[in-house]
Amino acid sequence: MIYQQVKLEKKDKLAEVTINRPDKLNTLNIQTVIEMINIFEDLRDDDNIRVVTLTGAGEKAFAAGADIEELKGLDMQGGKAFSERGNRMCNLIENLGKPVIAVVNGFALGGGCELAMACTLRIASEKAKMGQPEVNLGTIPGYGGTQRLSRLLPRGVAMELLITGRVIGADEALRLGLVNRVAPAGALEEEVTRMVELLLSKPPFAVKGCIEAVNRGAEVSFREGCRIEEDLFGMTCGTEDMKEGMSAFLEKRDAEFTGR
Repeated sequence: MIYQQVKLEKKDKLAEVTINRPDKLNTLNIQTVIEMINIFEDLRDDDNIRVVTLTGAGEKAFAAGADIEELKGLDMQGGKAFSERGNRMCNLIENLGKPVIAVVNGFALGGGCELAMACTLRIASEKAKMGQPEVNLGTIPGYGGTQRLSRLLPRGVAMELLITGRVIGADEALRLGLVNRVAPAGALEEEVTRMVELLLSKPPFAVKGCIEAVNRGAEVSFREGCRIEEDLFGMTCGTEDMKEGMSAFLEKRDAEFTGR
């Protein structure tokens, strides 16, 4: 399939997704969101892909929000459909079953911040700026921002950012826990490569199990979350990778995981 707003490149077990609207600061218009949905459905079903990186083209922005020209013409019904489409995209990324790394190389505002939060991990450039400034436009986040921000950060901190629309820098985002790592602008790619290599060295069924346990567990009681974990733990015990991991540990050697 040919995409116009998003680039997809597959390199062995790694897929690199790039929002390709640098002249618009990689804002998320309807076509971009639809292309993202199609791409991530493909990556979900591609058993060869084990790690995904997501970034924005150019040096200024990861994604500077939704396309305001499209937003300003929406009525109530259109607004709800707009939000549903964005949530479909973010939920697909969050529950992909394989790690998605947001490479936050600049502005990640509004829908861009929501997109980054839907990813499994976030690695930011020291120049990154993040926030949910929708309140300044007379609206609220529509791609799950109120929900993910209040789960990633303490509720009071998330509430402050949401109702003030304050934009924060990379260092504050790291201190608050909104991003996992911050790298100098010139070393961002190197930091991401290290994380990709680390994740590719791990057994995919165990990685998928961790992601699923955390995501599903966040929506239920603690005890029900433990039941989900029990089921997923049992599933990993039936894999060849678990046997290999245990054997390698006992034999004091590096494990060679095969994804089976």
